[in-house]
Amino acid sequence: QVQLVESGGGLVQAGGSLRLSCAASGRSSSSYAMGWIRQAPGKEREVVAAIGWTSSTTYADSVKGRFTISRDKSKSTVYLQMNSLKPGDTAVYYCTATLGSVKYSDYDPGYWGQGTQVAVSS
Repeated sequence: QVQLVESGGGLVQAGGSLRLSCAASGRSSSSYAMGWIRQAPGKEREVVAAIGWTSSTTYADSVKGRFTISRDKSKSTVYLQMNSLKPGDTAVYYCTATLGSVKYSDYDPGYWGQGTQVAVSS
């Protein structure tokens, strides 16, 4: 079992930046692959980025070059640095974790945080 708590969401103007944080707790939490999934109103959930326990990463095409996922194993925390934000990035962002694959097409987490709202104004 792993528990996930997100922070760092908010309202920002287009072109701005935000950093999301996710603190993981529980047995062997550093062994999990972790990632961020977002859901906007009326849209399907989208895997934004994921990072494996070896720190390999994967990103959605829509955020490549703008978002960076990283992790600090000593703090059991994962970060999502979001730059050059667009109105289309507006969504609830969920921190997630899995013992499975970090490959983008196979990322299917079993653990979810409560979500944090990101709103980007034009």
